[in-house]
Amino acid sequence: MPRTDPRILAILTVKNEGAFLLDWLAHHRAAGFTDFLVLSNDCDDGTDRMLDRLSDLGWLTHVSNDSPHGKGPQWTALALADAHPLKAAADWVLVLDIDEFVNVHAGDRTVQALLAALPEATAIPLTWRLFGNCGLRAYEDRPVTEQFLRAAPAVMGWPWRAAMFKTLFRNDGSYGKLGVHRPRQPDPDRLGRQRWFDGSGRELRRAFHTGRVFSDYGQDNYRLVQINHYALGAMESYVLKCDRGRANRDASATDLSYWVERNLCAEEDRSILELSERTRPIRAELAADPVLGPLHEDAVAWRHRRFETLMEAEDWRGLLGRLMMTGPSRVLSPEEHGIMAAYAIRPRAETERDSGAG
Repeated sequence: MPRTDPRILAILTVKNEGAFLLDWLAHHRAAGFTDFLVLSNDCDDGTDRMLDRLSDLGWLTHVSNDSPHGKGPQWTALALADAHPLKAAADWVLVLDIDEFVNVHAGDRTVQALLAALPEATAIPLTWRLFGNCGLRAYEDRPVTEQFLRAAPAVMGWPWRAAMFKTLFRNDGSYGKLGVHRPRQPDPDRLGRQRWFDGSGRELRRAFHTGRVFSDYGQDNYRLVQINHYALGAMESYVLKCDRGRANRDASATDLSYWVERNLCAEEDRSILELSERTRPIRAELAADPVLGPLHEDAVAWRHRRFETLMEAEDWRGLLGRLMMTGPSRVLSPEEHGIMAAYAIRPRAETERDSGAG
């Protein structure tokens, strides 16, 4: 019989992140994604071998995206994804990173329930909720969803990156290219039929159809869905992230300012754990594979070795020391938000460019 349920594709780019791969995949399979297109580049920890095995087992499709990269590895990967048959076959598409976990609050907490709650939507921007480090130093081989349970407040006005989103969009030809945060190259003849709704179910104005990559401030954008963004992780993991560099550019742009703008721990949010009963059996099945399980352990061991190697250099030891000295970031008061607004600070996203900020 022909397939009638929608094909919902997650596109992921990775480098040296094999230790997190099984948790990420298990969560998003439990959350209702039907297809996964994963592009890896220049891996030293065996992530690419894990992806090959997962591809052999039918869990995902793996595409190699090794150097050289013109505009950065992620942009090169998205160009490959645009031309891939799996993308052409998808009904809905979402571009994600390994530290981003879709957290649906509607219905049975699946993407299908979200689409049922917004049946007229052609695109749904899923706003980041930043989960801070909150003082956790050592990397552990445990799901980040269980380790980091404090986040930015549901309503805030600064920093603007706290309101960035990733877009789940209907793959009907209205947009010609994938982007890091939103589909790009809109078809002018189709724009009039666009219906964009935010993560709380409000219909969005036309500015979102063509260029925005951040949600409106001063309101709760999470009533139906959010993306839990674990951008920092443990301090040891953050040091490795800085060593790796940013996915959308070859040179590293990750430093203490990146940390301060994301280390937000104001509110507890355990909502994603409500999916754990479905996630754990999938994760256990993956880890039990005689090839995949040892590859995961190798990736974990690689992270520990790499961190020890970095600690031999003063610059990396200094970064770790500064992280330990820097407590959770203070959320600005409404008055202070007003000061920032008065200075007319606007994000790069206002220029209608897909910034690729991670």
